[in-house]
Amino acid sequence: MHLYDNPVISGFHPDPSVCRVGDDYYLVCSSFEYFPGLPIFHSRDLVHWRQIGNVLDRPGQLPLPIPGTMASRGLYAPTIRHHDGLFWVINTNVSGGGNYIVTAERPEGPWSDPVWIDLPGIDPDLAWEEDGTCWCAFSVPGVRLARIDPVKGEVLEGPFPTWSGTGLKYAEAPHLYRIGDWWYLLLAEGGTERGHAVSVARARSPRGPWEGAPGNPLLSHSGTDRPIQSTGHADLVTAPDGTWWMVLLGTRPRGYTPNFQVLGRETFLTPVEWDAQGWPTVAPVPERHSAPAGAWHPVPELPARDDFDAPALAPHWISPYARPADAWSLTDRPGWLSLRATGPTLDRPGYTFVGRRQQHHDCCVGVSVDPGAGRGGLSVRMDEAHHFDLEVGGGELSVVARIGPLRQTVARRPVPSGPLTLTVTIRTDDIVSPSPEAPGIEPTGPDTIAFRLGDPGSTDAAQPLAELEGRYLSTEVATGFTGRVIGMYAVDGTVAFDWFHYARVPSGDVT
Repeated sequence: MHLYDNPVISGFHPDPSVCRVGDDYYLVCSSFEYFPGLPIFHSRDLVHWRQIGNVLDRPGQLPLPIPGTMASRGLYAPTIRHHDGLFWVINTNVSGGGNYIVTAERPEGPWSDPVWIDLPGIDPDLAWEEDGTCWCAFSVPGVRLARIDPVKGEVLEGPFPTWSGTGLKYAEAPHLYRIGDWWYLLLAEGGTERGHAVSVARARSPRGPWEGAPGNPLLSHSGTDRPIQSTGHADLVTAPDGTWWMVLLGTRPRGYTPNFQVLGRETFLTPVEWDAQGWPTVAPVPERHSAPAGAWHPVPELPARDDFDAPALAPHWISPYARPADAWSLTDRPGWLSLRATGPTLDRPGYTFVGRRQQHHDCCVGVSVDPGAGRGGLSVRMDEAHHFDLEVGGGELSVVARIGPLRQTVARRPVPSGPLTLTVTIRTDDIVSPSPEAPGIEPTGPDTIAFRLGDPGSTDAAQPLAELEGRYLSTEVATGFTGRVIGMYAVDGTVAFDWFHYARVPSGDVT
């Protein structure tokens, strides 16, 4: 029997939705203001997931106007389903257009252009009856239901109110299923923070009347001291052996009260049982659990190092708001990623940035950068008002901290021209004290972010340029729905990157 560790997809991968086609599982997540949008994953065992693309990978599919789009706007919770030989994703672009459907014959794509639906709200879902009738449930707030033509995007009936939970705030993320003789409506309540919960109701028809489960909420870690918090926004899937499973989002906060989560909301997996009365039951989400029965299908981890030798960027690379074709190149300087500045600062939307999600609490990130006559570097980003930057240009290397309305250069150092290696290490075992002058004061943050010149372990890197407390790049400080993204950027001229290295480091081993 195999055991798996939660989360099954770490880092900023919230609002998971899953479907099974034969022995294969496909899962999509929210992406908010990032392009390309809606990462899509494949698995053969529900535990090991490999990103196979992004649902919205063409600018025409994903209007995120600047100005107009702000951090944590854009693409909210998607639903993925397979019906009548097609893959369907329904989603909300809260920054342009509203609710829409895209389809594909293959989950890797290409996906169609959006078919827009004249329905309000967020978190739409798709479910079909045996006769082909298609229902769309969504949150407005409260949950409503409409009969639609998913090909044309036309509303045929409704929307009308349906079951909206137990009375907790923000009834959202509805998913409708036909299981046996019942229709089940699964939804989230309590907000996506620490009060997050999953509740369920059932009816003989999608039109109701609905009966809430006597044990609602079906799942919540609210008010507990469990290391996994904010459990909710769930979707159900059945395995080939008939067992049932739930994917859901959760967080792993660290540090002193109120605790700080820095990786964003992640994707977790937990088993589902059915009681004698036909209700699903779910135990608290475990950190480790027995895996679904069947063969184990591990997938290769993302390569630690990207040398930018491929003809295109890998699908895990993302950019805030847009990635204009003239802002980056893999061919101008073969073997390098060249970034051309489209804005003068990371403090306002419109800049050039290519990054990847931080997926481990302890990690080390490095780049080889040649600024030429430009300016840019390596940034740890939450949003425009919360980011730490290791920036080089004009013969100077600096560490810049942007925290809310404050922007401060906390370290400077002259550097020679030509390529440099820049390193950021993030660690949880040696956290910066809130007051270096008072060493008796206990540290309170979730981690320390250290900035260095040179490779970790080299002479230059032995003494960091600066160490900053990680709480200021957390959801509890920055607010919003996303997690940290670490990436390369240019704010003046053209800046070239020879390689990017990201590696998980066991706690205590980060230099």
